[in-house]
Amino acid sequence: MNFSGKYQVHSQENFEAFMKAIGLPDELIQKGKDIKGVSEIVQNGKHFKLTITTGSKVIHNEFTLGEECELENLTGEKIKTVVHMEGDNKLVTNLKGIKAVTEFNGDTVISTMTLGDIVFKRISKRI
Repeated sequence: MNFSGKYQVHSQENFEAFMKAIGLPDELIQKGKDIKGVSEIVQNGKHFKLTITTGSKVIHNEFTLGEECELENLTGEKIKTVVHMEGDNKLVTNLKGIKAVTEFNGDTVISTMTLGDIVFKRISKRI
């Protein structure tokens, strides 16, 4: 399955609680909660390039499945991790205690980040 494409945030659950838990300042949480960010994925075999645009903030991440990489998280911190594929439609990694799962289902992408008992879920649709 090839995941390449552009996806826009359609809905999200527990945004404010999760962002507070990872240490984002309240003013940024309030600014970001209603922005319909866009993610662009370019996949070439096991290599992925992600560009996540949320308002004026742009995050560029690049990784190859099964190899150590450095990913920028939501607070701007760079974290060494390894991204794995589960089944044929899920990307899974751990970012300093946060389990991140990205599941592709046709034209829908479901991103789930879990920190302790807080689960942040973001659903994006292909545009």
